Amino acid sequence: MAIDRRGWVPLAVLALWSGDAAAQLPALGPDVERAAPESAGVATGDEDAALARFAAYTMALARRDYASAYAMLRLSFQAASPRLEWEMNLRKRAVLWADGTLRVLRLSWYADPAGQPPGLYAAFDFRGDRTDGTMDCGYVVVHRAAPGAAWTVVRTDTSEVPPDLIEKGVPKADVLTQLPCYLGKGIATAF
Repeated sequence: MAIDRRGWVPLAVLALWSGDAAAQLPALGPDVERAAPESAGVATGDEDAALARFAAYTMALARRDYASAYAMLRLSFQAASPRLEWEMNLRKRAVLWADGTLRVLRLSWYADPAGQPPGLYAAFDFRGDRTDGTMDCGYVVVHRAAPGAAWTVVRTDTSEVPPDLIEKGVPKADVLTQLPCYLGKGIATAF
């Protein structure tokens, strides 16, 4: 089965991104589902800035640069997940983020959600298919407290689906309800 890689975010290209300097970031393709209520107030440049934080975070994890990835977490996330505990949990799941290639399936925007600090939130649902037949599935949520402020990672969840739980590129039905990501169009075998 050949996989059409259009729309994949080649994170290896984003490896050049660091600190204040950024390589040319690929735009999220038109096949990426987007959800943004008019009230979200998404401004020009917000998508690129949020994507840059998502890419930097996932690339740091792919490189096993836990110090850099942890520094991108919002302070309240860090307080709830002390660094040693957070890093040990990632090290126990060494195959996650292993290949540095993810396909963003959906980008959802939220402004000032109830019970959360005010600001703009972007949720990236993604899928990563590895050559060994496993699939990563998850989401990363980034937050910007005010226009011009830095984006921080506020929530993330990722699961690995082993090959024996996948049929023709699609997770088996009983596995789907357990996955932390929205697969939408990404569940189809013909991308």
